[in-house]
Amino acid sequence: MKFITFLSSFLFLLTACASVPTASTPLPPSGTVLFQDEFESNTSGWDRLANDAGIMDYDGGGYRMLIRQPQMNFWSTPEVNLRDVRVEADVIKLNGPEENRAGLMCRYQNGNYYFFIISNDGYYAIGKFVGGRTVLLGAAEMQFSEMIQADSMNHLRADCIGDSLTFYINYNLIAGAKDSDLPNGDVGLLAGSFTQPGVDVSFDNFVVMQP
Repeated sequence: MKFITFLSSFLFLLTACASVPTASTPLPPSGTVLFQDEFESNTSGWDRLANDAGIMDYDGGGYRMLIRQPQMNFWSTPEVNLRDVRVEADVIKLNGPEENRAGLMCRYQNGNYYFFIISNDGYYAIGKFVGGRTVLLGAAEMQFSEMIQADSMNHLRADCIGDSLTFYINYNLIAGAKDSDLPNGDVGLLAGSFTQPGVDVSFDNFVVMQP
């Protein structure tokens, strides 16, 4: 098991507000694609950043995050505002330490969000970052899973439905948790480092569906 540490001085990224379905607004059918991106165009709305801390940018048909400093997170969102979602993406390690973190976000608002992450040394976690504080949900520490592929692509899926948070790794149900702090918000991608810098990952095939 490993502990996870997030810094309060993260790189915060902009979000935007869109309409949220209300009780009088019919929800789209289950499986309806609400947003998707294969990162073929660099104008689809994700952040483009390059500085001493690292890089976030479109790269080779994917979305790359390179973290050059220890104990740091990068994240980016496409600026949508949704409630119940099924978020999926592929992620692969390009370089750097296996003790890393990469994953999905949901209900991002005002710097707060839920996260679903893996590390290439085989650990995973569901958690939330609220009020500058990280809390793991469902377990006190990151948990080990043999479903995580250290040297190849991993397919991640996060279901955020009501107060239920469910994590799938490579099409296998891995973990679930309950929390009601964040009812709606943006979706996104996240990567970060522990004690070793140089985490370098690429995301592809990002899709958000109505659960």
